[in-house]
Amino acid sequence: MVSPIEQQAVNTIRALAADVVRGANSGHPGAPMGCAPIAHTLFTKFIHANPKNPHFINRDRFVLSNGHACALQYIMLHLLGYNLSMDDLKHFRQLGSKTPGHPERIDTEGIEVTTGPLGQGISNAVGLAMAQAQYAATYNRPDFELFDNHTYVLLGDGCLQEGVASEAASVAGHLKLGKLIALYDDNHITIDGDTAVSFTEDVVKRFEAYGWDVTIVADGDNDFEGIQKAIAAAQKVTDKPSLIKVRTTIGYGSLMQGEEKVHGAPLSDDDIKQVKQKFGFDPEATYSVSDEVYKFYHARAKEGAEYEAAWNSLFENYKAKYSKEAAELERRFSNQLPEGWEKSLPRFTPADPAVATRKLSEGVLSAIEESLPELLGGSADLTGSNLTRWKTAVDFQPPCTKLGDYSGRYIRYGVREHGMFAIMNGLAAFGGIIPYGGTFLNFLTYGWGAARLSALSHLRVIYVMTHDSIGLGEDGPTHQPIETLALARATPNMLTFRPADGNEVSGAYLAAISDLHRPSVIALSRQNLPQLEGSSPEIVLKGAYVLQSDENPQVIFVATGSEVSLAVDAAKELAKNSIRVRVVSMPCSELFDDQSDEYKKSVLPTGVPVIAIEALGKFGWERYSHAQIAMTTFGASGKINDLYKHFNITVDHAVSKAQSLIQHFEKLGYVPEVNVQL
Repeated sequence: MVSPIEQQAVNTIRALAADVVRGANSGHPGAPMGCAPIAHTLFTKFIHANPKNPHFINRDRFVLSNGHACALQYIMLHLLGYNLSMDDLKHFRQLGSKTPGHPERIDTEGIEVTTGPLGQGISNAVGLAMAQAQYAATYNRPDFELFDNHTYVLLGDGCLQEGVASEAASVAGHLKLGKLIALYDDNHITIDGDTAVSFTEDVVKRFEAYGWDVTIVADGDNDFEGIQKAIAAAQKVTDKPSLIKVRTTIGYGSLMQGEEKVHGAPLSDDDIKQVKQKFGFDPEATYSVSDEVYKFYHARAKEGAEYEAAWNSLFENYKAKYSKEAAELERRFSNQLPEGWEKSLPRFTPADPAVATRKLSEGVLSAIEESLPELLGGSADLTGSNLTRWKTAVDFQPPCTKLGDYSGRYIRYGVREHGMFAIMNGLAAFGGIIPYGGTFLNFLTYGWGAARLSALSHLRVIYVMTHDSIGLGEDGPTHQPIETLALARATPNMLTFRPADGNEVSGAYLAAISDLHRPSVIALSRQNLPQLEGSSPEIVLKGAYVLQSDENPQVIFVATGSEVSLAVDAAKELAKNSIRVRVVSMPCSELFDDQSDEYKKSVLPTGVPVIAIEALGKFGWERYSHAQIAMTTFGASGKINDLYKHFNITVDHAVSKAQSLIQHFEKLGYVPEVNVQL
């Protein structure tokens, strides 16, 4: 039997959800009203967190995977005393508010990950749970359970229909993540109507097949005790993640409850009044919370503060006994890198042999992994091609499999690119972890939904993308990226690297690891590339630089990756005809854009024709150049040298293009300025 104060609290959530969405005249009232008992039970009976310190390390993590229901999460944060006022609820979905239309981790304290695109939240939660397991295995000691938090997820039918959720759930089952508990809002409604029209699979059997423990609560509208018992039972299952299927009624209390009409539009004023009257509230009052309800939730918040205080005391004792480990944890969770870590980065001279940049990337990872314990890597079943695993790495696996250990730092994601990317977002969001994952560059777009959220969420995630152009050869156009880097470069708050040699590979990692708030795509070659005169790791931080230059150049080549050495060779040929050339390497256009106008003009001075060379799509290079040697079609299957000749990405063509461009602008009488930002 539910207590009167708890029933009042749940009904307050329902009424507030209706008010909040009505006030914005936009949003989703149905799920918050239907899921109120789930959220109430979770936050008052299970979730350990301190609203006054939302970044407490060992807090339980809560993820609202069905992010359209964010009014529910904002209401819970307000009631518990987080930094979210009633005025913030009244500014729901308004410009600059703490309560945007979907949860965003950089806008609102208490939001762990940015959700809204369905399936991402549950997938992020798998990463959060993996992070907890890895930290626990690495730093916990007898009598010092520093890391024992749970990750709780609320998700709906839409999340379960998205492929990324299936990928991540499969990973979670394989990894036996017992601290992961997902509550499925089974309301039988999507935007198109009843799930009978499109979603009739047996979710219970599906998740049991993934290796999850599954229980069912038949009446999520009223059976608060049933929800509580199901979560308590799930906590006791330590060798499997848990899914609790809770049958709910969307828009509970509304005249339209149980219908799709209540999903994504405000309730009418009359409907809201009858909801309040039905629940025993003043139908004319809006945004109303009784003192008794506030007192009830604040008591739970006080317990959260006490929970953190006990953990802080435990950590002080841990620090006295394990000072090295404690100092490392404090450094990692304060977003500080180890002093001098960059000294481990490999450096090269032109006397060193030509090596594929994917192999050079392997060398960087092998060189820095010991000094960066926060580095956790993996690959989507392409370890031998991406070269993402250092030789002594231990796999992150359940110990019972004897394939590795939870303290391992290398993750076998399987053929699950989208799941891998979303899981990496969760790993990064946990704190103190720098995740990287590998696949072919062309398959970056398989998981683009998650990669975009890395940028939107300001997460330091590193995408190690090999086989970066038509240079991958015989696998052909299905595997050869053309448009991919243009997409990455067009994305706000994302760094895109295409290094030309060993020093630039080291520099790409230097920049990616040092940037706390931007994800990085590092595009790497399959073919061997020479070590260049004039490169260095540090110069990559400028984004583009003069690799070599004649005095008063008549033409500039700007190139990336494997085409930088082609530009160098073309410059040598032009020199035979007394044509003065500058070669600019641009490993990262975004970092170049960050530089001062003075620096940018020193690299690409006005009055000099510029030719861009890159064996991917030409789109975007018009900004930096007057002419481009690049792809305008998809690739083809063939040997690398044949492909470069076929698509006219050659030294001879670069020489011819330079000569014609010089003649064109001499006849025109002036050279238009490039990269003008007014």
